[in-house]
Amino acid sequence: MAGNLDLLGSVLAGAKDEGRAALVGYLPAGFPTIDGAVDAMTAMIEGGCDIVEVGLPHSDPVLDGPVIQTADDIALRNGVRIRDVIRTVGEAHARTGAPILCMTYWNPVDRYGVERFAADLAEAGGAGCILPDLPVEESEIWRKAAEQHGLATVFVVAPSSRDERLAKITAAGSGFVYAASLMGVTGTRESVGQEARALVERTRSTTSLPVCVGLGVSNATQAAEVAAFADGVIVGSAFVKRLLDAEGDTEAGLAGLRELAGELAEGVRTAR
Repeated sequence: MAGNLDLLGSVLAGAKDEGRAALVGYLPAGFPTIDGAVDAMTAMIEGGCDIVEVGLPHSDPVLDGPVIQTADDIALRNGVRIRDVIRTVGEAHARTGAPILCMTYWNPVDRYGVERFAADLAEAGGAGCILPDLPVEESEIWRKAAEQHGLATVFVVAPSSRDERLAKITAAGSGFVYAASLMGVTGTRESVGQEARALVERTRSTTSLPVCVGLGVSNATQAAEVAAFADGVIVGSAFVKRLLDAEGDTEAGLAGLRELAGELAEGVRTAR
């Protein structure tokens, strides 16, 4: 069975045809519980997310801020395993029909087996992988497996990436390019800043792939700010925080996710 790379492309193209950026939400698998993560992701899509990234919880998430680290800790205590992450991707896609990606550090994929991971993710209906710590020079084994199974390979670019480096990364990627708008770790911030706009412009000069911006967006105003120049707005910590703030009240947590997704979806539609 082929993965859903084509679905990812059509959803991003559809948002562009509507004159707006796509809204991409992130949540770790296994949080707030293994089954509860699927309910949460479904609520995010019902609220207005176009695409969801399922995080593979890691004991040392070096690029993630304290909010996502807290959720990862909860997921790991819940006993989440790679097979649960892949099942979460599959169930979220089956319930919603939306493109669902896996965001993971490279080590768990390498340990699980590259070909096996790609095959299982595609079989579940996954759209691809975001691999923030995989250098493009070492990515051929993954890219071959992903291409064979119809999966996107999404690389992360940063403001520190030189132009020639950007061109090398974007030439190897598929699906979209993840532009990290700020140096440092993920998390909500007061201002998304101008670095993101400059990075998107530089990245666009090297590729026809959509460029989606993540790191720092937490409300509709910031979503609109980023949507004015990006093809997609990626929101993670703000969704995680809504669930953490619900303190175990499942219905309140799901309502909070739907509400935030709705506000952000409005934001990406009022940008232009």
